[in-house]
Amino acid sequence: MIKSEKIKSAAIRRGRVLVVGDVMLDRYWFGDVSRISPEAPVPIVKVDRIEDRPGGAANVARNAAALGAKTSLLSVVGRDEPGRSLQQLLRREKVATSLHADATISTTVKLRVIGRQQQLLRADFETVPSHEVLASKLKDYQRLLKTADVVILSDYGKGGLAHIAKMIALARKRGIPVLVDPKGEDYSRYRGATLVTPNRAELRAVTGSWTSETMLNSKAQALRQRLGLGALLVTRSEEGMTLYRRGSRLHVPAQAREVYDVSGAGDTVIATIAVMLAAGEDMESAVRIANRAASIVVGKFGTAVVYPEELFPAQAKE
Repeated sequence: MIKSEKIKSAAIRRGRVLVVGDVMLDRYWFGDVSRISPEAPVPIVKVDRIEDRPGGAANVARNAAALGAKTSLLSVVGRDEPGRSLQQLLRREKVATSLHADATISTTVKLRVIGRQQQLLRADFETVPSHEVLASKLKDYQRLLKTADVVILSDYGKGGLAHIAKMIALARKRGIPVLVDPKGEDYSRYRGATLVTPNRAELRAVTGSWTSETMLNSKAQALRQRLGLGALLVTRSEEGMTLYRRGSRLHVPAQAREVYDVSGAGDTVIATIAVMLAAGEDMESAVRIANRAASIVVGKFGTAVVYPEELFPAQAKE
């Protein structure tokens, strides 16, 4: 039995998680499809409902807050309607925000058009933050570190983590665990992190492909050692997830559930691990609980969260 089955909500509520990274607004247009356009062979969607949800690092933060941890979010948005909408949504989710407004950019928006519960189109709107705003953000980060138990750096490749190497070094100097959700093929900037959490495709882009479990283990451990990481967690979808640490490997099989939507599952995983570490759990227990959280969130539509009563149903009945 996982030690955390008996974890008390008070321990989670005492935990302080700082999330830094690229935020975005996930915007959904829902409607009915009854005919094909006479202008082109595409469906016509009669939109009858619009829904906004925090995305990217903002979704990581709302996942941590939903589990009950004291959660702060540091990021950059534009001076625009999506930025204001994101601020309001996060306030409702009880996330303490420090969103630096950059008048030279537009807030990143991922617009999804949904017809008959099927995603028909996704349109992305994004620009890179200015150097001046990023420098100001780094100063804020140093201030927020003073009250953090765990830091999550959520890299979506949108330019908001230009100073990530320095952020890792500053946190580690204070003895604060740093969890990184990576992006791209250059992982050298994540050197010294406590945990990096690539999925299979992201790891393959960095290490090359593998043809056996033995080869995967070798590549993962070599990457972990080369970057001086405390641990590397490879999320493997239907295969579960595998945690690599010095001299050890822990594989946690996926829990069988009906998969509805995998978007945002990685956000749930890293947020859950951070919350559990902040509550005093060890890394292996945190990973096992995060695996359970992932199995719950993929049964929900779009970017979603997991609540304590779902994660610890036995505890909820006490």
